[in-house]
Amino acid sequence: MSMTDAPAPEGQSAPAEAPGEALKQDMPLVPAASIAGRTLITVIAIMTFLASLTAGAGLLITNASEGWRQSVSREVSVQVRPAPGRDLDQLAARAAEIARASPGIAEARVFTKAESERLLEPWLGTGLDFNELPVPRMIVVRLADDGKADLKALRAALAEKVPGASLDDHQLWLARLSAMANTIVAAAGVIFALVVVAMAMVIVFATRGAMAGNREIVDVLHFVGAQDSYIARQFQRHFLRLGLKGGLIGGGGAIGAFLFFAALANWWIATPGGEQAEALFGSFGLGWTGYAAILGIALLVSLLTGVMSRLIVFRHLRGEE
Repeated sequence: MSMTDAPAPEGQSAPAEAPGEALKQDMPLVPAASIAGRTLITVIAIMTFLASLTAGAGLLITNASEGWRQSVSREVSVQVRPAPGRDLDQLAARAAEIARASPGIAEARVFTKAESERLLEPWLGTGLDFNELPVPRMIVVRLADDGKADLKALRAALAEKVPGASLDDHQLWLARLSAMANTIVAAAGVIFALVVVAMAMVIVFATRGAMAGNREIVDVLHFVGAQDSYIARQFQRHFLRLGLKGGLIGGGGAIGAFLFFAALANWWIATPGGEQAEALFGSFGLGWTGYAAILGIALLVSLLTGVMSRLIVFRHLRGEE
């Protein structure tokens, strides 16, 4: 029996294992498959999913509001109010002729009596006798793309030559629509910022927990001469991998959700509710720019995870926490 194989004398403990033997060279500083790591991936995935949904919803509202504004700004409406002794058909035809003769007007279409009554059905319901109601006659005027329409002169000509006629350029409705869309987008931005802040706080607590759980290993690395930058880099790589996994899972889930909503909208488009939803929100498709933005969010989440962990480790090693 060699001296190294001999048992330790009674009352004395066996010699402690050398630090180099306890820590293998290929052993990571922070275990990658730990329970805390899997939990952090799950939390980051959920946060990225919520952030991507919020950002995607903001993009949908922005694109839809741009479509609304462009569609509404291309048209104005002329309303001819009924009164005793007035021939609405004749007055509406005269108003349409005046509009067509004005510069910058591409088209003027007179709504029939039945079409004008159908415009009121969503508010008044069906089955009513509109003969007893003073339903005005509507004329939709589409503006030319050259932007040369003089709506002020057209309004004055209609007021002079067509009794009971008034022109609505929808500016008040456009202002309210813009305010509503901007409010929704601002709310989405606030929610997105709150999700990012919550994610940063989770990363801070996870990094501190990893530092506390690996205190002995960090002390040994300091004892053998490892610098703080090396230790911080090991933690940064670990959390960067966790953030990338969680970000890609959450971003991929958000992309799948929007693709599902787009497919559902295409299937639902034939129904009246589907037509209204498409008019309000479009086809629920983000397009390549929207999906690229979600992937960018996932990459930014992984970068945020790595940078935050490095800063926290540096502060901890330098005794600033």
